[in-house]
Amino acid sequence: MLEPLLAFFRTRPDKPLISDDKARIRTLYERRRWSVFLSTMIGYGMFYTCRINFSVAKKPMLDEGVLDTTQMGIIGSVMLIVYAVGKASNGFLADRANIARFMSTGLLISALANLAFGFTNWFMFFALLWGVSGWFQSMGSAPSVVAISHWFSNKERGTRYGLWSTCHSIGEALTFLVTASLVAWLGWRWGFWGPGVLCVLAALVMYKTLADRPQTYGLPHINEYKQDFTGVKVGGKGKATARAQLAVLRNPYIWVLGMASASIYMARYGMNNWGVLYLQEAKGYDLVSAGAVMGTYPLLGLAGAAVSGWFSDRFFDSRRTAPALLFGVLELGSLIALFLIPPEMRWADMVALGCFGFALGGLLVYLGGLMAVDLSAQDAAGAAMGVVGMFSYMGAALQDTVSGMLLDADSTVIDGVTTYDFTNVQIFWVGASALSLILAAFTWPAYRKVGSPQQQPTTTGGADPG
Repeated sequence: MLEPLLAFFRTRPDKPLISDDKARIRTLYERRRWSVFLSTMIGYGMFYTCRINFSVAKKPMLDEGVLDTTQMGIIGSVMLIVYAVGKASNGFLADRANIARFMSTGLLISALANLAFGFTNWFMFFALLWGVSGWFQSMGSAPSVVAISHWFSNKERGTRYGLWSTCHSIGEALTFLVTASLVAWLGWRWGFWGPGVLCVLAALVMYKTLADRPQTYGLPHINEYKQDFTGVKVGGKGKATARAQLAVLRNPYIWVLGMASASIYMARYGMNNWGVLYLQEAKGYDLVSAGAVMGTYPLLGLAGAAVSGWFSDRFFDSRRTAPALLFGVLELGSLIALFLIPPEMRWADMVALGCFGFALGGLLVYLGGLMAVDLSAQDAAGAAMGVVGMFSYMGAALQDTVSGMLLDADSTVIDGVTTYDFTNVQIFWVGASALSLILAAFTWPAYRKVGSPQQQPTTTGGADPG
C-alpha cells in the first residue's frame, strides 16, 4: 500500500533526449521554465493565505471568547513546530520527488484543513487541524527551491531565487488586505473559508502547470542546456543525492544560518501573527485599517526580496554576508522605530512597516535559504532548505508561545474589557532581530574560504531518482 503512494510522488526516470534540434529543445525548455517559475511563485504565495490568516481573525475570536491569547499562542506553536519538522523531512524528500505532485498535494490538503477550521469552536480540534495544516504547508518552500534548481542554472540562481521569494509577500498582502476585509464583513470563520476555497483552486492549477525534472521530459540537464558548469555540485549517479545531503548536515555554516534564520523568524512571525492585534491594542486601529497598514510591510517585502538576489550577485560577486548585514541593520532599526512612533502618527507607522518589510524581504532570501543553497551541493538544495527551514520555524513556534504568554501575563481587565500591553513582547522581538544580525556575521568566513560559489568546479549528472 505504501509503495504505490511513494511511486506517485517519486521523480520519474530520465527519458532519452527528445531531439538533436537545438531550436526545438530551446522552445520546449523555455516554455517549461516559465511555467515552473510562475507556478512556484504564485503557488507558494497561495500557501501563505492558508497559513497566516489566523492572525487577522484573532481579535474577533478574542472578542467572541472563542479562544484566549495563551490558547492562540499554543495553536500557533503547534502549527509551527509541525511545520518545522515537516520542512526538514520534506526538504530531503523534495530532492527525490516529482515536484508537481508533491507541492500541489501539500497545498490541497492544507486548504481542506482551513475549510474544516472554520467549522469548529473547540480548542483541541483547532490545535489538531492547525497542526495537520502545518505538515502539509511544509511541502511548499523546499519543493519550490528544488524546482528552481532543476530548471535554472547556478548563475541564474540568485536573481531567480530573489524573485521567487517575493511570493510570500504576495500571500501576506492578500491575507492582510483581502482576508481582513472578509473577516470584518462576514465574521472570523470566513478568514478560513475564503483562503481555503482559493487554495483548493490554486492546487488544482498547480498540479497541471508545475513540472518534474527536465530529464524526465527528454530534455538535457539544466547545466548542459545553459552551458553553465559553475557552482557547488556533487555530480554522478547512484548515491550522489544521499552524499550531497549528508554533506549538508556536516556543514557547520548551515547550522549557523539555521540559528540566524530562526532568530529573524521570531521577529517576522511576531509581526505576522500579532501585528494586527498590536496595532489595534497599542495604537487604536480598527481591524480594516490595521490590515491596510500591515499590508504595506509585505508589499515592500516584494521589493526587498526581488532586489536582494540581484543586489548580491551584481555588487558582491554572489557573496551574501555583507548585504545580509546591511538588510539586517535596516530591519532592526525600522522595528525599533515602529515601537517608538506615537499612536497618532499613522503615516510614520506605514513608513516604518514599509522599511521593515523591505529589509525583511531581503533577509528571508539570504538567511532563509539562498546562503544555505550557495554553500551546499546542487543535488541537495531541498535538504539545505529543509534544515534551515526547520530552525526557522522552530524559532517562529517559540515566538508564538512566548508572545502569547507575555500578552496574557501583561493583560488587564477593566469593566469586562481586556486590554494587552505589548512592551515585553516588543523587547522580545527586537532582541531576536539583534541576535540574528550577530549570527549572520559569523558566515563571513564561509564565503571568504570558498570565494564566490559560482567559481567552484562542478560535474554534470542527473539527480538520483531513487
